[in-house]
Amino acid sequence: MTSKLESLKQHTLIVADTGDIDAIRQHQPIDATTNPSLLLKAASLPSCAPLLDRSIGEAKGSVEPLSNACDRFAVAVGSEILGLIPGRISTEVDARLSFDQDATFRKACELIELYERAGITRDRVLIKIAATWEGIQAAAALEREGIQCNLTLLFSFAQAQACADAGVYLISPFVGRIYDWYKQHEGRDFSGFDDPGVQSVARIFRYYKAHMYETVVMGASFRNTGQIEALAGCDRLTISPQLLESLADQAGTLTPSRLLREGSADPRIELDQIGFRWTHNEDAMATEKLAEGIRAFAADQLKLEQLVASRLGLAV
Repeated sequence: MTSKLESLKQHTLIVADTGDIDAIRQHQPIDATTNPSLLLKAASLPSCAPLLDRSIGEAKGSVEPLSNACDRFAVAVGSEILGLIPGRISTEVDARLSFDQDATFRKACELIELYERAGITRDRVLIKIAATWEGIQAAAALEREGIQCNLTLLFSFAQAQACADAGVYLISPFVGRIYDWYKQHEGRDFSGFDDPGVQSVARIFRYYKAHMYETVVMGASFRNTGQIEALAGCDRLTISPQLLESLADQAGTLTPSRLLREGSADPRIELDQIGFRWTHNEDAMATEKLAEGIRAFAADQLKLEQLVASRLGLAV
């Protein structure tokens, strides 16, 4: 009998949300995504030890060896993953640059240069950037240079609107973290079509399709398989190895979600900077979760730097 994972693949492109090379080899997704938290975990895996050693060795003697070693490790993990998948890898810009448009642009170009030196063409890489106003504008500039982007930490409809108007290639709305916030603040659980995270992605999906935006919608940050099943038919879904295994172990047939097919779409509105900041600010959940997500990714980036610094004999 067909598993739910195989059935889901008939309607949605599956992306592995991990830096674990062995897990990617097992599940064989189309694309894969990484972030500072996943790279920190990868740094402790035996399979990634040679990549970390090589990255540190290559960074010694460079102008900024610590930053260079971390970037090289991210690209080394990404390159290794690309050898196992037919599609793309998403590699994230340092979250501490989330409010600096120019620095985000420069760091993205540096990552692409490292990939190209490794023999990886830019059409196989997506640069992940936090969906702040500055991040969205940096992404717009990168897209014009032929560097396609994945806008992450996306929680508000305003973020989705601004990303589409900026012409970014892909967005990653965080289903699970939206669910977490509403569960905590309303004191009750949600499931299936009633899940606020699921509803957020469905609203964005309908808006993009109704107004013929080409930006890809990739649901992310899932807490359970029910959230994934409720979004069957979304352009892409990035899923952790644990949930991929759970779907593979369950027999069943999935069909495209009625949430994606039914219901009216919001009217098209183009937001300038003031409109974006105000509309996003009006969404308490999105405001809190975006700030929290940036802090968490920055903290894990710092932990990775501390690990690398100890190997380089540097103080952080």
